[in-house]
Amino acid sequence: MNFSAGPVRVRVPATSANLGPGFDALGLALGLYDDLAAEVAPAGVRVTVSGQGAGELPDDDRHLVVRAMRATFDVLGAQPSGLIVECVNRIPQARGLGSSSAAIVAGVLLARALSADGERRMDKPAVLRLAAEIEGHPDNVAPCLLGGFTLAWSEPTGARAVSLAVADEVRPTVFVPAERGLTATARAALPATVPHGDAALTAGRAALLVHALTADPSLLVPATVDRLHQDYRAPGMPGTSALVNALRAAGVAAVVSGAGPTVLALSEPPPSFPVGTDWQIWQLPIDVSGARVARGRLGHAERDPVAAGRKS
Repeated sequence: MNFSAGPVRVRVPATSANLGPGFDALGLALGLYDDLAAEVAPAGVRVTVSGQGAGELPDDDRHLVVRAMRATFDVLGAQPSGLIVECVNRIPQARGLGSSSAAIVAGVLLARALSADGERRMDKPAVLRLAAEIEGHPDNVAPCLLGGFTLAWSEPTGARAVSLAVADEVRPTVFVPAERGLTATARAALPATVPHGDAALTAGRAALLVHALTADPSLLVPATVDRLHQDYRAPGMPGTSALVNALRAAGVAAVVSGAGPTVLALSEPPPSFPVGTDWQIWQLPIDVSGARVARGRLGHAERDPVAAGRKS
């Protein structure tokens, strides 16, 4: 297999999964982006990281982007002699905003773009299946790849998803704490079974949430009620739980973003709402395009680790 002689680049959005009752199924792409570029090298692997995770993330084959690229090259049939990868990260690490899914989707798309005829040999549904297989679930990789509001599910043949347009009145705000969380730790807090009534209530609210996000945002507060995961995770994230409860008491459709500890508000908080100094508050647009691939190296603006998408 031949490889591209020049570099390729990709922009991938942050995501918020679950959205309350849509556990492991619903996700939303947000206008905060990581920019990455890659090219084939004569030998070895070199990764540079600026912005979020700089000085912490691996700079070799252990980096998640490279691991996703390697998995993709295996599917496509050949590994390059070496790789140079540049990452400009703006999505906070381990905060419930899809940083790992962004890295995986970016890696799959970069490898596909570097492979001769890669786009023909691996279409978008195949990209989704591979990314979900690497991540373990499709709820974040789907909105990262497709953009917008996504419904994702798994079949014996792999992950599938659809993307829906969001009503104009939905204006997400994220509250990002300094502390980090781990998805594995959050999942370990979940019980093996839940009461039938809780499952039935949450299923109904998930269905209502699809309608509220796409057609009637006035229903977002009742549509974001969840009894499957947030209460079980609350003891491990007391600050997150307290903020979600306070926002909801003020009439704001607030949920835990992914596995936390970030809080997502789907309706605007009151201007005088007392958040405190422990949270960074970002108003983010909904990303409607999903991951975008282009030829060439990163430009000056793309290399700015705070330039893309965020409003404080």
